[in-house]
This record gives sequence, structure tokens and C-alpha cells, in this order.
Amino acid sequence: MSIETTNTLVIGAGQAGIAMSEHLGAMGISHIVLERKRIAERWRSERWDSLVANGPAWHDRFPNLKFDDVGPDVFPPKERMARYFEDYAKMIGSPVRTGVEVLNVKRNDKRPGFTVTTSAGVIEAQHVVAATGAFQVPSYPDIVPVDSGIQQLHSSAYKNPGQLADGAVLVVGAGASGSQIAEELREAGRTVYLSVGEHYRPPRSYRQRDYCWWLGALGMWDEVKKKPKREHVAFAVSGYKGGKTIDFRRLAHAGINLVGIAKGYEQGVMTFEEGLARNIEQGDKDYFEVLREADAYIAQNGMDLPPEPEAWEMLEDPECLKHPILSLDLAKAGIRSIVWATGFKVDYSWIDVDTFDEKGYPVHKRGISTEKGLYFLGLPNQTNRSSSFIWGVWHDAKYIADHIGIHMEYLSYRKE
Repeated sequence: MSIETTNTLVIGAGQAGIAMSEHLGAMGISHIVLERKRIAERWRSERWDSLVANGPAWHDRFPNLKFDDVGPDVFPPKERMARYFEDYAKMIGSPVRTGVEVLNVKRNDKRPGFTVTTSAGVIEAQHVVAATGAFQVPSYPDIVPVDSGIQQLHSSAYKNPGQLADGAVLVVGAGASGSQIAEELREAGRTVYLSVGEHYRPPRSYRQRDYCWWLGALGMWDEVKKKPKREHVAFAVSGYKGGKTIDFRRLAHAGINLVGIAKGYEQGVMTFEEGLARNIEQGDKDYFEVLREADAYIAQNGMDLPPEPEAWEMLEDPECLKHPILSLDLAKAGIRSIVWATGFKVDYSWIDVDTFDEKGYPVHKRGISTEKGLYFLGLPNQTNRSSSFIWGVWHDAKYIADHIGIHMEYLSYRKE
């Protein structure tokens, strides 16, 4: 069997892989992009029907292509986002091969580069970029038994309310995904319980500027602060229905029952941790901190942006916050479905290289791994907070492409 060769093999044709391809192509570096399904597949089939981008169209894009049919302040729907990356790949002439799954990546023995086994044959590459991101395998706690009689699905498998069994629904996780799904279910007439843990809750917009704008203006993308950042908290912001601040009190007053973190399950009864009010309070503190910093920035720079006093107003605490539910008989509550909006974990079992920690997460610095020639792209906080956003991954990809170019210069050196 003949073995194909290339300088750089990019694995994954989502936003990370397409960005990587653009920079490699601009530098004249031969490369191939492999995608196991279609370009931007997760936008197409692994998210719910009403999903929109978390940022407005002026922001959630690559620098060299604007949306031609979506207003700058609109949050593009998921199908439009998928088409954006497909159009971008065509525009840059990216050598994407779809329907090809990577089965194994192995460092070559006594010669440079890697041997990559795929469903379509073997490829040898001097450099490999794993651009599969961090949202690979659904992650949820093993609390409710499969034979409990309760329909359970991860948010990546949820499509719409009609997919769920009749009756009430428990949504576990109150980040962007869980809060939007809970609101959609309530608007569809369902009784909804929403499990809220620790979270970061910023304003969707303030004083005529979207939160994405404030992130840039206030230097919050880089988060150069003396105070350490809280880790592993849900990011509660969404572009749902034109974009609005996620306010858990508002959701409760609209009929959604708030509960604490899902703790355990026994004989049909789900228990929840104490601390719901504390988590809501911390989210409020984060929210008001952004407002204060924004007001100070406007004053310091003499900007003419109208005040927004209503943004400082808080609704009255709902009953479920004053007297939190600590246990719930699912049958008596009519709950027949659980949606686990609890995030994802990585799976790099197909990379046969010693560059992972005890949890299977790649050891890297800005995507450069401990294994020479192997790179990772699309990871949260890979460089900074922006790495999880479309424009941020574009800049991360440029850094990696530059690193590959520098490495090639070293390898091509010959002493005269």
C-alpha cells in the first residue's frame, strides 16, 4: 500500500481546522485537512435546532470574511454558522477531505514525523495539528441508572421539545446550553426544573454595547488580573432570541423551578446540594462587576453612551430561591426526562504519544505540545479567554503556523 506524505496534517475541519488551513496555505506549507464527517459537523448535527452563535455576526467570524446575509448585530443560527465555515474553506482553497476518520497517530521511529492511520489509508506528516477542540465526548455524572425509566440525554443529543417524553423535564447545568434549553422547554409549555451550579453571569449587553465588545474594551479577553480566575464554572451568556442577559430570577418568575447542583439519586428521588442562593449571589456579583467596570471605562474615555439604570435592577427573589428544593420525587413531580447540559471531556485515545496528563488532557503551551511536531488547537484558554471564540482560534492558529514555519527553517539549515 502506498503511503501519502505531507508536511502538516490537520485533524478536524471545524473552526479550528479551517483557521489552521488558512494560515498554512498563506505560508505555502503543504497540508491536508481531514474531517470524519462534514465541515463544521458539530454545528450541524450535534447541537439543538434553535442554537445560535454566542456572539453577534460582527464579532463571531474570521477577519477575512463577513456575513453577507446576516446583520452585524444578529446572532447567526447554527446552520448559517456551518455554511460560513464551508464557504470559508472554499474561499481559501482549503484541502479538506471529508468522511475520513483518523484512527491512530504515532511518532515515527528513528526518523522524523508521524505516521497517521486513517479510514482511507496511511499518511506520513512532519507535523500534526489536532484541531478537534475540547468538546469531543459528552460528560455527565453517573447519578441516575439507565434502567430508572427516566429518559436521559446529553445536550449535544437534544434537538427540540418534541423529542422528549411527555411531562416535566429536569435540565442539569445552567450555562449557555442549559439555560437556553430550559427556557425553550418552558415556552413549549413544559414544567421545567433547572439545576444551577457555580456560574459566571455577565450582561448580554450594556449601554449600547454587546458583551463581546466589553470583553475587548475592558481587556477581559486576556484577563491580566491580580485576582485569580475561578476555574470550571459555567459561562451563562447566550444569543437566544436576539440575545438577552441570562437572569435566573427572571426564568424562575417565568415558571422555571430552580434547584441546586444535582447530588444523588435513590429510589426515584433526586437530591440537590445546598448553596443555590450562594451560586446565584456570586453570579450577581460578577454581573455587577462588569457594569461597574463599564461605567468607569465610559467615564474615563469620555464616551457618549446613554446610562442604563434598568440594568442595575434586580427582580424579587422567587420562592424556589427563598426555600430551595433539596430533594425531589421525580415521579410525583411528573419528571420523565433529564437533559444533561453538563459539558464535554476530551478524548485523545487515538493519539499514541506521551504528551497527556493523568486526566488525558494535552500538556502544552499555546498549543505546542511536549512532543515535537505535535500541536493542539481549539482548546479553552489555549492562549487566553478568546481561544474559545471563533476569532480567537483564528489567532491561535496563526501562532501555531508561525511555529511550524520556524521549525521548518531549523530543519532546512545546512552549514556552508
